[in-house]
Amino acid sequence: MTARTDWQAWHEPYSDEGSPLSRRLRLVRREITAWLDERPGERLTVASVCAGQGHDLVGALAGRADAPRVRATLLEYDAGNVAAARDAAGRAGLANVAVERANAGRLSSYVGAVPADLVLLAGVFGNVTDHDVRRTVAALPQLCAAGATVIWTRTRRAPDLTPALRGWLRDAGFVERAFHAPEDVLFSVGVHRFAGTPRPLDVSGDLFTFIRQ
Repeated sequence: MTARTDWQAWHEPYSDEGSPLSRRLRLVRREITAWLDERPGERLTVASVCAGQGHDLVGALAGRADAPRVRATLLEYDAGNVAAARDAAGRAGLANVAVERANAGRLSSYVGAVPADLVLLAGVFGNVTDHDVRRTVAALPQLCAAGATVIWTRTRRAPDLTPALRGWLRDAGFVERAFHAPEDVLFSVGVHRFAGTPRPLDVSGDLFTFIRQ
């Protein structure tokens, strides 16, 4: 029997500022901040897929005077992480950030949360099959508003899927804005803008199933 992953313990390396997970988090937050700064004054919608404890979005919004213009939905299945994310959003005064306990691998979970101007996929693509990565990318036009941005992460551990992943995003109508691949670590952070036409949400569809349970 395969041991179940402790998804709350998985977040512990965030407390070490020098850990690869913390470095990746800073890059993701930096890209979220840049996205917000590029669209000043606009009311924006964010959907965070498998949001964990919300470190990326909550951390980027905390302390920003314009945070109330952002309406966000964080989808997370682990009950402990849901509680932690709600607590973090509450302490940061982010009344427009909702944390929903839901299976983000099912498109029905996104009703009311999309189309979004920003879709966060941090910590997702490294925990699902290559087939499900491709299926999720193909379905992203159902989650994205016109001109939306997608921020994603993926390990470059061999066999490195990121070249194929970037190609799948291009084929799905996305234009690459940035691809961060530090030489001394294996993580990567990608930023893509949706240049295609949004599609209606198919609530009967699936995106992925986590390999680690």
